[in-house]
Amino acid sequence: MDSVEVILSVLVVVIITVSLLSNVLVLICFLYNPEIRRQVPGLFNLNLTFCNLLLTVSNMPLTLVGLVGAAPPGGDGLCQILGFLETFLSTNSMLSMAALSIDRWIAVVFPLRYHSKMRHKDAALVLGYTWAHSVSFSTVAACLSWVGYHRLYASCTLSNQSRASGRTQFVVFTVFFHSFTFLLSFIVLCVTYLKVLKVARFHCKRIDVITMQTLVLLVDIHPSVRERCLEEQRRRRQRATRKISTFIGTFMLCFAPYVITRIVELFPAVPINRHWGVASKCLAYSKAACDPFVYSLLRHQYKKTCADIINRLLKRRSLNASGRRHDVQGNSIQTVE
Repeated sequence: MDSVEVILSVLVVVIITVSLLSNVLVLICFLYNPEIRRQVPGLFNLNLTFCNLLLTVSNMPLTLVGLVGAAPPGGDGLCQILGFLETFLSTNSMLSMAALSIDRWIAVVFPLRYHSKMRHKDAALVLGYTWAHSVSFSTVAACLSWVGYHRLYASCTLSNQSRASGRTQFVVFTVFFHSFTFLLSFIVLCVTYLKVLKVARFHCKRIDVITMQTLVLLVDIHPSVRERCLEEQRRRRQRATRKISTFIGTFMLCFAPYVITRIVELFPAVPINRHWGVASKCLAYSKAACDPFVYSLLRHQYKKTCADIINRLLKRRSLNASGRRHDVQGNSIQTVE
């Protein structure tokens, strides 16, 4: 192993650790808080967390083994199963992010009709489509033996094992697959979140007008209070832009390099460095570590749930410690007597 491979191996270990801990924490919050379970977005978050966890415990460790050993991890049968899983889970996670963006669009643009438009039954239908969409592409790839170990990415993924035969079909399938997973999800994210941003800015302008009218009427207001109001206006305008930029930006930053590399790889005349191939795969894996923070853990509801869980554990620990102290004191009194 050279120095670049060592760095990539350490990066994979960090991604596995962060992804495992953060996604498990999201799952604990979902199980602990009944209010999160009652909300429709909780189903989409649960599906996304499930995909991220399964990808973390199945594909990422064997990618690390393939990177360290520079050889296919396990046999061909295991690699085909993992390739099927990788195709299914990556597709399902992208479509889950698109479903979350549609949910936010309905909640912001149609707030009064949200509960009638997006019920748990509707969310289950959307998730049913994401699973059917993901299974169809994965099954086609597995049946045509287009999944296996790919040395460029040191992982079990889409790969044309028989280079000569079926190359044209594999190229068509790869372009079709990425168009209806990555590109479709990206378009949905852009359309829905830009509409959300437009509505958010419109409401911010209305609030700003009311605030400025109030400040004009309150002539005796202290300058520091006026400055705080104006600062809150600026923060309010930036908050929506920052959140939506995070949703779309992390999606593009993590998935785009890998997808572009997969498309460029279809042209045999273009050489691709193996280190770049593994690095692009690591970026795609890093989305599983980012998603818990982007969609769940940084929200107030999840922060409060985490704080409640920690306080409950600390309280139980303090009660156990005080109980042991009382037992020790009781035993010492009996000994003295």
